[in-house]
Amino acid sequence: MIIKVCGMRDAENIRQVDELGTVDWMGFIFFPRSPRHVSEVPTYLPQHCKRVGVFVNEFLPTILKYARAYNLHLIQLHGDESPLYCHTLRTHSPVGTKIIKTISITTPDDLATIHTYEDNAYKGKVDYFLFETKCKEYGGSGKQFDWDILQRYKGKTPFLITGGIGAEDAEKVKAFHHPQFVGIDLNSRFETAPALKDITLIDNFIKQIKS
Repeated sequence: MIIKVCGMRDAENIRQVDELGTVDWMGFIFFPRSPRHVSEVPTYLPQHCKRVGVFVNEFLPTILKYARAYNLHLIQLHGDESPLYCHTLRTHSPVGTKIIKTISITTPDDLATIHTYEDNAYKGKVDYFLFETKCKEYGGSGKQFDWDILQRYKGKTPFLITGGIGAEDAEKVKAFHHPQFVGIDLNSRFETAPALKDITLIDNFIKQIKS
C-alpha cells in the first residue's frame, strides 16, 4: 500500500516524515489559496519519499518550472483538468514523471466521467486517480465520502483514497478492498497546525495498517 503524506512545507518536519522510512510519497501544494501553499523551496527536500507536486488549474509552464525546481516524481492535478490537458502535460513533462488526477466523489454519478481519462485517445496519460470528498472549494474538506461507492469503479487505472482519513481509521483502511486500490493520502487529520504533521501519530497509524 502506497502511503502519501500531503501538505508539507516545514523543512524539519519534512525531514522527520522522510526519515520514518514508511512514507512512500510526499506532497507539496503549489496552490496559492491553500493554507499549506509552498511559496519557496524548503531547505530540506525528501531523499527517500517520492516528491509529488499538487496543482489546481495551473498553467503548464508553471507546473514544469516547479517540476524542475523540486525534481518532482509525480504531478497531481487537483482541479478541473481535462483528459486533453493531462495528455499535453504528459507530452511535455520529464520522462518518467507520473500523473495523478484527483476526482471528487459524493455520489456514484461522480464516477461517470472517469472513462474519458481512459478511452483510446487518452489511455495511459493518467497513472493514478486520487478519489477525494467533493466540496465547494478546491482542496480537502477534512471529511470522508462513502468508500463503498468505489466498488462501482470498473476502470483499469490504480487509485488512492483521500479525504478525512484519521488515526482512528486504520481498521477501515485495512478492511477496504478493490482490485485497483493501491494507497491512501494523509493530510489534515494528522496535523498540529496547517502544513505541520504529528510524526508520532503518522508513525503509529502506518504501523497499524501494515501490521
